[in-house]
Amino acid sequence: MTIFKSARNLTRAATLVGLCMAGPTAVSAQEITLRGASMFDEQHAFTKTMEKFAELVDEYYDGDVVFDLRLNGELGVEADYVTFLQQGVAIDYTIMAPSNMATFAPSIPLMDMPFLFRDQDHWEATLSSDVLKPLEDELLEKADIMVIGYTGGGVRNVISKEPIENLEQLAGFKMRVMGAPIQAQIFSALTAAPSAIAYNEVYNAIQTGVIAGFENEAASIQNLKFYEVAPHVTLTKHAITVRPIVMSGKTFRKLPEPLQQAVLKAGVEAGAFGRELESREDGQKLQEMVDAGQLTVHEFANREQLLEMVAPVQDAYAAELGATELLEAIRAK
Repeated sequence: MTIFKSARNLTRAATLVGLCMAGPTAVSAQEITLRGASMFDEQHAFTKTMEKFAELVDEYYDGDVVFDLRLNGELGVEADYVTFLQQGVAIDYTIMAPSNMATFAPSIPLMDMPFLFRDQDHWEATLSSDVLKPLEDELLEKADIMVIGYTGGGVRNVISKEPIENLEQLAGFKMRVMGAPIQAQIFSALTAAPSAIAYNEVYNAIQTGVIAGFENEAASIQNLKFYEVAPHVTLTKHAITVRPIVMSGKTFRKLPEPLQQAVLKAGVEAGAFGRELESREDGQKLQEMVDAGQLTVHEFANREQLLEMVAPVQDAYAAELGATELLEAIRAK
């Protein structure tokens, strides 16, 4: 059985912790409640993926499980989710960005490193294999958070005020990047001029000429109407998002063994479902903006050269994280 409840009266973390210290809620001797959290509404790919996870567990487990999935950030933000999962309170499963788990598992942001994946096929081959198991083991050991599947699929490209189609035009390009140092290091290696300004300042910064563009996925460009100030998209395809589906280890260990097996199987299959869904929606959103005359899409000449230029930066970053073997394994997929 799957249910969706409002958590408007549970917005304070202290209240949530007080109510939920017991872990997964026993409704009866046969029935268990698993609590999920989504930062987004029912139309978002993450929410749909967690709904699919619930359906699959119901299919694979011969028992009663109630899924209490709270939407629209009603249980806080992803940083809160990490704490709740690690402590085994308030929520039992969710989807989140690797960067939000870096406090506990310093190597896990490697999943988000630009140009980690050569293309969509390489991304899919990596996420459908066990090559990321060393990161999963580190997260479980240090944070008691289990990765039970992988979703994601948003493709990040360069968005700019003027067209960019080659290295000559990329040189000196003033662009906003995310705050992690590896982001700036990668684009500096490509001769751009990156800076980590606040995301809510990007629109005005482009409008006023502080920067000439940034990098992001189609959904964000569309939702925040960035195409109004930066109507050109260059298909650098420098990142394809990886978003682990995670469960509290404390929760998992309290489940009966048949339910544990159902959760693991459902997590893998829900991840595959979510990857296909988000990848498809990402392409659709980009095409919608092109069809509406809001964006012009540009190929990047000799993109393979970009992969060669960033390799030394990736190598140094992986060595710093103690993840050289992992990076080599991903490249070999």
